[in-house]
Amino acid sequence: MYRAIIPALLAFLLGTFSETLLAQEIKLPEGLGDLSIMVAEESEEQGVPFDLSGFLESRIGARLGSDAHQKDMSIGEMRFQVGIEKEFDSLTFNFVSDFIYDPVQGKHAVNLETGQGFMDIREANLTFSPLDFMDVKVGRQVLTWGTGDLLFINDLFAKDWNSFFIGRDDEYLKGPSDALKMAFFFGDYNLDVVYVPRFDADRFIDGTRISFFDRASSDLSGRKNPVFVDRLDRWFEDDELALRFYGAFGAYETALYYYNGYWKSPAGQNITTGRGTFPRLQVFGSSIRGPVSKGIGSLEIGYYKSSDGAGSNPLVRNSEIRMSVGYEQEIGSEFTGGIQYYVEHRLDYDQYLAALPNGALQDRQNRHLFTLRVTKLLMQQDLKISLFDFYSPSDKDGYLRLNISYKILDTLKVELGGNIFYGQKVYSFFGQFQDNSNIYTAIHYDF
Repeated sequence: MYRAIIPALLAFLLGTFSETLLAQEIKLPEGLGDLSIMVAEESEEQGVPFDLSGFLESRIGARLGSDAHQKDMSIGEMRFQVGIEKEFDSLTFNFVSDFIYDPVQGKHAVNLETGQGFMDIREANLTFSPLDFMDVKVGRQVLTWGTGDLLFINDLFAKDWNSFFIGRDDEYLKGPSDALKMAFFFGDYNLDVVYVPRFDADRFIDGTRISFFDRASSDLSGRKNPVFVDRLDRWFEDDELALRFYGAFGAYETALYYYNGYWKSPAGQNITTGRGTFPRLQVFGSSIRGPVSKGIGSLEIGYYKSSDGAGSNPLVRNSEIRMSVGYEQEIGSEFTGGIQYYVEHRLDYDQYLAALPNGALQDRQNRHLFTLRVTKLLMQQDLKISLFDFYSPSDKDGYLRLNISYKILDTLKVELGGNIFYGQKVYSFFGQFQDNSNIYTAIHYDF
């Protein structure tokens, strides 16, 4: 139903804007004109005619061991971000783009889907309120919801796992989406509707930055043998719809979620070509977050309904139930801690086992994961020390994230960090990344 209604009602909002994104060019709204000319002519006499922000950053990292499938350097980039915000009478235009030079990547052609190249547009959107109880944002934007801390169940918006594993700032875990977001406010209860007219996949691990275990060859793979996929790119056909209905019961934040789209990372395989595919997926979920004892507790659950033929198709990931329980608390002066438990329960497990080809690796029915976060602030909060550890007792593997940052000035910060992967099996989720363990350092200047 929504495939017929939403395009008909809202195509005029997406039309030109979506086409310019597809062409990898962002056209400024009529009236802004040539920004460079406007800045030059007005900055001296009247000031810049828009809000300008951004940062300049240098980030360098190296692998701790030898990886035959990747370069020794994990990252070596210069990044310049510029953000422009312009308010008109009834709408706001927002544009944020990163310009990157990274010889480790070695690819400078722009690909806005994968984030590769010398430019990555993070935001390019218009925001307005056509009704008193309604806000609309249309265009490229970064979306997030859910209660998990670096765990995502009902947040089915694009993620950038390469950025996360090589030591970029945490904000780059979230990839941009080309979407229409409508927010409806009804007092105590509110509704968010997000429509993505063309599927936005994760920036998943494909071998270009992080080596991985290839089940087809039963060996590690990387830059020379990256993952090839059949991308979904038909406008208004390969689309996504996400809903969140949320409100508060006293001090407790609650939400119901619905998603209709596709697995965000390859979860299937084309039997003819061997290329990765994105099978259809529906997700039904809920969450609650609020005070528990001296801290904040959270619970989130999601039912992943996959197009897996009730587990009988070995080339498509099974349906699942996912759940997370979390608790965070201040445990000392400027010292906070948080723990989480997360589980993935594979449905139709007997059918999955029966459909597996002879000799294929067999996944467990349940994948258990615990996380621990510890954060300490020192020196009037200028020095921040953080540790985040993922550990899976079922897979016997894990991933440790370390970061120390120090504010030299309000606008100048230096960082030192590491991404350490460990595990007993080369084919487990975190174990496959052991050769990608890395340390990095960065200097970051805001303006």
